[in-house]
This record gives sequence, structure tokens and C-alpha cells, in this order.
Amino acid sequence: MRIALDASYSVDRQPSGIAVYSREILDGLAQAYPEDSFFHCYRPKQYRQASKPRYKNVRKSLLLPLFGGNLSRPDLFHALNQRADRRIGRRLVTTFHDLFVLSGEYSTAEFRHRFTQQARLAAKNSDMIIAVSEFTANQVHELLKVERSRIRVVPHGAHQPPEALPRQEEKMILTVGAMQLRKNTARLVEAFETLPGDWSLVLAGAASGYGAQQILDRIEASPARNRIRVAGYVAGEELERLYARAAVFAFPSLDEGFGIPVLEAMAHGVPVVTSNRSALPEVAGGAALLVDPADVSAIAAALSELIGNSERRQALAQAGRARAQSFSWQRAVMETYAVYRELMS
Repeated sequence: MRIALDASYSVDRQPSGIAVYSREILDGLAQAYPEDSFFHCYRPKQYRQASKPRYKNVRKSLLLPLFGGNLSRPDLFHALNQRADRRIGRRLVTTFHDLFVLSGEYSTAEFRHRFTQQARLAAKNSDMIIAVSEFTANQVHELLKVERSRIRVVPHGAHQPPEALPRQEEKMILTVGAMQLRKNTARLVEAFETLPGDWSLVLAGAASGYGAQQILDRIEASPARNRIRVAGYVAGEELERLYARAAVFAFPSLDEGFGIPVLEAMAHGVPVVTSNRSALPEVAGGAALLVDPADVSAIAAALSELIGNSERRQALAQAGRARAQSFSWQRAVMETYAVYRELMS
């Protein structure tokens, strides 16, 4: 097959979420299916920044010439991030990660309007939609009126930690994710303030999301400020060390289409407290403590339960490791390719 993919979202100096997904799918497909031809297509800015293809069966291309038909028509085009402004190729697949912009007040009105138009157009243009969770699949069906027969669920994966990195648990609570209102960081800080004074909270994530300054102001005003570390964007070995040191992972997000950080923490053997809404119970699969993210006292009680009970932490860590092993990027690649085959047949 000749398969073109929108690789624009893979170009990110601080990759998370969609950038990680894009890289895993792009590289995974090229490596797993060497007899197929892949076209990694970028918008102009990302094209200049993108590195040369790593695999012989991959060609780097501008997305706009593809729109104009200057590149031979591919058998299939895959839009990796819920944007497909035009029909491209014989068949078109779009991945939808979440629709929180439509369902909550987590962005500006201008961005919400633009996102809504793009999502509706992508849904209309797509022969098949890949949703990363059943929760997102239901939202695509309900909010965009896409019939379920055009939706396939392909979950994200999780990276397994290096075997050589042992756990060195400290009295530390860790959260990972861009600082924005949707991540519910302010309530997490408020809950943390009720915990014993020998515990610390590490916030790992770029402070660049919607409402980030409001959250930073709340942290600065916290009576526990000297026990809170705002680490900024963290990746690679530094993030691995944080997972190795954390006694508890907290992720009380208000809305997630999937929730990769939950699985990553589980893979590292860190017991997890997360939300009882959106896709998070689906991802956690009974291997985490679930709380109402709007209830500060519930978040505080769950954290208190774990920091005061090492046996409970150990049991959740074991359950989490088992849960994370059922999600892999290799599986995501294979199931994505199965969608291609289904369409092309």
C-alpha cells in the first residue's frame, strides 16, 4: 500500500501526548511493514524542522502539495490528530484523541470555534475514525453525530521503564502533564496542603497550557509552597528518575480522551490516584484509586490513604504494572494497520 500520514504533530521539542503518539505510529508502521510505502507529510513550518526519514520505505513530503495533488495519490491518508480539511487518497482515516474542547470550558472561545469546525470537517471527510478510547468513541458518536460503524477503538501504548532503574521510593507525590486548568492542578495543590509536612509534591509539565498563570499564582500562595517543586517540562532520564522516586502518582484530571501518564506511572510501579470520569477509569481498569476530581477532600483522602499504608501502595503498584503491560505501542501500530486493511479491502 501507499500510505500517507500527517506527521506535522510529531515535530515538537517537548513531545507529549499527541506528539508521542504520532512518533510511535509513524516509526512503528514503517518498521513493521517494510513492503509498504509511507509518506510522512508535514505543514511548511514542521517540514523545515523535521529530520530525514529513518527508514528506506519512508518519504518526507509537504502536506500542501499533497492537498494540491502534486504527489501521486496515495491509497490511504491518515490524519493523526483529528484534522482532515480535505479528502486525500482513495481512503481517509482520522484519529480522534479527545473532544474536551467541545465539552468543557478549557480553552478560549476562539480556539473552541476553530477546533469545532475542524473536528466536524474531519468527521465528515473520514471513511473511518480511530478513537483512542471507548469514551472518546462515544463522544465522537454523540457530539459529532458519527455512526458507530465508522469508528474503531485503538488505545494508546505505554513505555516500559529501563530494567536497570530500581525503585528508590521517597515521600514524594508526582504528577505529569502540561499545566492547564483541565489537569486540575490547583485542586491537587489544595489537597496536598492537608498532608503531613514531610511529604513533597512535584509538578512535571510545561507551564504553557490554558490557565497556567492562574495555577502558578495559586502555587505561589500555597502555605506548602516550600514543599512544592514546579519542575517544568521533564523527559528522558530525568523523568525516569522522578518515577523511580515517587511514592504516589496523582492525576486528578477533569477530562482526558485517554491518559497516557496514568499508564506510564503504572508501568514504573507507582501507585496511582486518578479521576473517576472521562476515559481515566477505562484506562486504569481497576488498578488505581478513583476519586471525584471536583472534590478536594476526596483527592486528599485518597492521597492520605496511600501515603499512610505501604501495603496498599504495594498492592496498587503490582496491579498497575500488570495493567500497563496490556497496553503497548506495538499493539497500537498493529491495530492501526488492521484499520487500513479493513478499509482497503
